Amino acid sequence: MRVVMATPRFLPEIGGVERHVEQLGQRLARAGCSVTVLTTGLERGLPPQESIGGVDVRRVRAWAGGRGIYAAPGIYAEIRRGGWDLVHVQSYHTFVAPLAMLGALKASLPYVVTFHGGGHSSRIRTRARPAQLRALRPLLARASRLVAVAQFEVQLYGGRLGIPETRFAVIPNGSELPPSRRTATPARDQLQIASVGRLERYKGHQRVLAALPHILASRPEATLWIAGSGPYERQLRRMATRLGVTDRVTIEAVPADAGQELAARVGAVDVVVLLSEFETHPIAVIEALALGRPVVVADTSGLRELAAQGHVRSVPLKSDPSVVAAAVLAEAERPSNSGTQSLPSWDDCADAHHALYASVLQEAGCAS
Repeated sequence: MRVVMATPRFLPEIGGVERHVEQLGQRLARAGCSVTVLTTGLERGLPPQESIGGVDVRRVRAWAGGRGIYAAPGIYAEIRRGGWDLVHVQSYHTFVAPLAMLGALKASLPYVVTFHGGGHSSRIRTRARPAQLRALRPLLARASRLVAVAQFEVQLYGGRLGIPETRFAVIPNGSELPPSRRTATPARDQLQIASVGRLERYKGHQRVLAALPHILASRPEATLWIAGSGPYERQLRRMATRLGVTDRVTIEAVPADAGQELAARVGAVDVVVLLSEFETHPIAVIEALALGRPVVVADTSGLRELAAQGHVRSVPLKSDPSVVAAAVLAEAERPSNSGTQSLPSWDDCADAHHALYASVLQEAGCAS
C-alpha cells in the first residue's frame, strides 16, 4: 500500500498535526506500508528529501505571507508525478489542502482528508474558517472519506458542508510517552501546575496565569510551568510581572524529540491545564491523562467532549480567575487516575487508518 500524506508542516516543526503525522506514518511504515510525507520547508533551508523513522519525507517550497501558507505548487506537481495508491490530506487550513486534492483528482487517485480543525489567535482568520470550508466543499465532497479526530467534528463539518455523516470516519489521536517515574500519589509539599500548548493567545495560558494569585492565596508554594513556545511569550511574561508572580512562573518548551524528558516533567506535575478556545482531540491532554495527571480544560469544542466522557474537569471559557483557581485546587486533591483511563493509543490510530485505507482502495477498485 503506497500512501502519500500531504501536510503543511512536518518535523522539525512542533505541533499537533506534525506529531499526528509522525506517529501515524511511522507505524504504518512498520506495518508494511510505503509512506511518503509531502510537505513544505525548502524555503526554510530544510533538506528536499530525507528518511525519518522509515518514512520518506519530501519537501517543496512555499510562498507565505505572515504566518499563513499562500502557495505551494510543488504539492500539486509531486502528487501528479508520484506513484501512489492513495493520498491523505492532513489539515485543511492552508492552500496545501486544495492543491493536494486537485493533484489527486488529476491523477485519478482516491483521497481522504483529516480536518485537524484548530483555533487561531487571529479573529479574522477564525471568522473566515466557515467561508474557507464552503470554498473547499466541491473538493471535500469528492473525498473517499473525511476523517474526524473527535465526534463533534462530524456534526460541525458535516452540517457546514452538507455532507452526510456516513462519509465520515472518527479516528482519535493516540498517546505514547515513555513511562514516567512519577509516584502515583502527588507530593503535598508543593503544588505544581502545567499549562500546555503553543504560546498563542487562543490557547488560554493567560487564563490560568490570571488564576495564579488566587491559587497562591491557598497554596503559597504553588508554581506554574507554561509548557510551550510561540509568539505570545512576551505578553505572558508581561502579565506575570504585572501580577507579581514572576518568581512562581516558568515559561519553557520541551524539544519535540525529548519524549523521556517530556514524560518525566509532565508526570511530575499535580495538575495539567488547557484553557483553549478551540481544540479537537489535543494530544497534550491525552498524554497527560495517560500519565495519570488530573486535567482542567475550558468547556469548548473537543475539550467539552473529553469532559463529557469523564476524563477531565471543565470550566466555562470565560470563567472568573477565582473559578479557574478553585477547579485547579480541587483537581490537585484528587487521587491519581493512572491506569484507570481508557484512552486510544497511536497503535489504535494506525490500525484504524490502515483499515480505512484498505476499505477506500477496495471501493476504488470496485468503482473502476
